Amino acid sequence: MILIFGGTTEGRTAVKVLDEAGSPYYYSTRGNAQQIECKHGTRVAGGMDHDAMTEFCSTHDIHLIIDAAHPFASLLHTTVAAVSEQLDLPVIRLERRYPPRDESLVWCDTFDDAIDYLESHEIRDLLALSGVQTITKLQRYWEKHPCHFRVLDRDNSREIAHRAGFPAENLLFWQEGQDELTLFRQLRPGAILTKESGESGYYEEKITAARQLGIPVIVIRRPPLPDSFYVVNGEHGLRYRVERLLPGFYPLRSGFTTGSCATAATRAALEGLLSRIPQHSATITLPDGETVTLPVSSCVLTKDSCTCGVTKDAGDDPDVTNGYTIFSTVSLTDIPGVRFLPGEGVGTVTLPGIGIPVGDPAINPTPRRMITGEIERLLRTHGTLSGVSVRISVPGGSELAQKTFNPKLGITGGISIIGTSGIVRPFSSEAFVNSIRKEIQVARALGCTELVINSGAKSENYLRSRFPHLPPQAFVHYGNYIGDTLRLAEEEGITHLTMGIMIGKAVKLAEGHLDTHSRNVIMNRDFIATLARESHCSPESVARIAGITLARELWELFADTPAFFALLVDRCLAVCRPLLPHASLDITLVPEHSQR
Repeated sequence: MILIFGGTTEGRTAVKVLDEAGSPYYYSTRGNAQQIECKHGTRVAGGMDHDAMTEFCSTHDIHLIIDAAHPFASLLHTTVAAVSEQLDLPVIRLERRYPPRDESLVWCDTFDDAIDYLESHEIRDLLALSGVQTITKLQRYWEKHPCHFRVLDRDNSREIAHRAGFPAENLLFWQEGQDELTLFRQLRPGAILTKESGESGYYEEKITAARQLGIPVIVIRRPPLPDSFYVVNGEHGLRYRVERLLPGFYPLRSGFTTGSCATAATRAALEGLLSRIPQHSATITLPDGETVTLPVSSCVLTKDSCTCGVTKDAGDDPDVTNGYTIFSTVSLTDIPGVRFLPGEGVGTVTLPGIGIPVGDPAINPTPRRMITGEIERLLRTHGTLSGVSVRISVPGGSELAQKTFNPKLGITGGISIIGTSGIVRPFSSEAFVNSIRKEIQVARALGCTELVINSGAKSENYLRSRFPHLPPQAFVHYGNYIGDTLRLAEEEGITHLTMGIMIGKAVKLAEGHLDTHSRNVIMNRDFIATLARESHCSPESVARIAGITLARELWELFADTPAFFALLVDRCLAVCRPLLPHASLDITLVPEHSQR
């Protein structure tokens, strides 16, 4: 079991991520104010001291704690650290994302430090945006000077203010979507005090508005976290860490793309080159802004370059690159910018249409942006204006490429460095659908306006004999993603499609299922029987449908009733045509003998 300490935006994120597993967990908050639905979790309300937390974890078989509480909940963080050490429980801290600290602001470690600063600089009329729990911490200031507090519009907030003796007329109530600039203009405070609350605490919005009006900003630094915590700051990192610390909680494990591995290897290599210190891990930023840390399996420094390797962990996704090491060799150059050089096992682009210049290494646009972003951040940190050359290599990649779509895409000599999210979800459709898009774009760039889409190699072999005039790039595999393929073809301006489809997928498609994967839909014998009756098949044949185990048996069952297959195709067309308002579509049932 897992125990989450929440009550925050991060708590909601933790619930969302854990609910994906379908496994039970506990979600603990100090009170009942937060409205949240835990599909597979049990709510627990009430604060826990050390003894209560120890008892709860022991009694409820807790094997992992997720601390998703407020960053300033120092007592809770300390208690969690002590209990986890006593019970030998790992702790994942789901942290907020914070911008770099701006040294032009006034930074304080405690509220007493902030009061001392306010008084020494004779600042009056403070606007405190630090939360209702800090009214007592600033009491030494507001007892002598005018002060407003903005708090949540709750009875509990009023009660806390009343107990402290804070003037009720100086309470302001936070509203969703409130314009900070308007509020600050109305009050014109001598200073604003806030906590380093991160993105979900609207920290930057407060700072930006105050700056526009020239109002000084005092910021209370967030307290440090215990060193024993595993710190993550997003959904992907949280799930990845839970999967590794508590195997079996998720049915399948996630992993990282080759793009993320190449980015981590590049960051480690450049950091090693600039610092002259071998690297053992690398923290990178994913396209959604989340940071994740990947282990570095090797780091070799020379006088002029550094090579680091990151071994691909695709989790439980059937990825051909899983277990292979992605290497990056970086060197500093006199030419500004980032230059990508060819490397062993990484393919070379020979056809237009996939967003990479012909002749360049097959490193897709998103990994290029990730790699370039990490390089630029490191160069700024180290204060250097040098250019950087990057050589990504994957030993064994040339052989692996034969198991991918690369030969059809005109990528020769190796694999592609890919990934749009940086994360590999188990049996994710993302990589496959992105490959479909690239195939269609290549076909379009070669002048093809007609495509033949099919489920795989067997059906393609049959269809190629019927369309000998079309180039290989005009044949695109949709796998199970019929709807996605049709939408992409429409987006890319294809004007005519022929779909080859095996009968098993056809009966699912005819019923309205545009994703025919068996995890989503199974063969519906009742639906098949309805089609058979509408096709005027014999009652005996209709009765035999209940006993079939494979859809291919329908070829023999209705061999003498072609109307059944004609109706099946018509129903498939009716499902697909709304997705193609500007293109024509023909559907061909691939005969059973071609599937052997």
